[in-house]
Amino acid sequence: MLSPLEKLDQALRENRPEDFISPRHCALGMRPLDFGPGTSSWEWDATQAQVLNPFGYVAGGSLTVFADELMGSAIGSVLEKGELAATAELKISFLKPVARGLVRGEGKVLRKGKRVAFVEATIKNSQDEVVALVSSTWTIVAN
Repeated sequence: MLSPLEKLDQALRENRPEDFISPRHCALGMRPLDFGPGTSSWEWDATQAQVLNPFGYVAGGSLTVFADELMGSAIGSVLEKGELAATAELKISFLKPVARGLVRGEGKVLRKGKRVAFVEATIKNSQDEVVALVSSTWTIVAN
């Protein structure tokens, strides 16, 4: 019988986004679209009041949560059996305000070593304009 972690890893490797969705994703309106080796693609219906700042735009912290999902699923797709990955460092550049509505993003593993991985993400608004660029370092640990 597979553990919960093994089930998620299998969903990533077999490109089964529907089996990767958690209650938290549903509550936030985030939905994975596609997984490939070292890549992920998601969309997000960013319309909930809790993800908006006082000016009605998507809050930077909420965009960062979305970026972490993009990159976490990308690195998860290339982990070996028994490995886990955790965000060690993340840098996000907000290029323009993001209006409430549909947001799309892609995560990509640039390099994965035995102990460290480098991952990036690009986030776009509903007009397909890049609104945020993200780079991160992930620590790889044996489970």
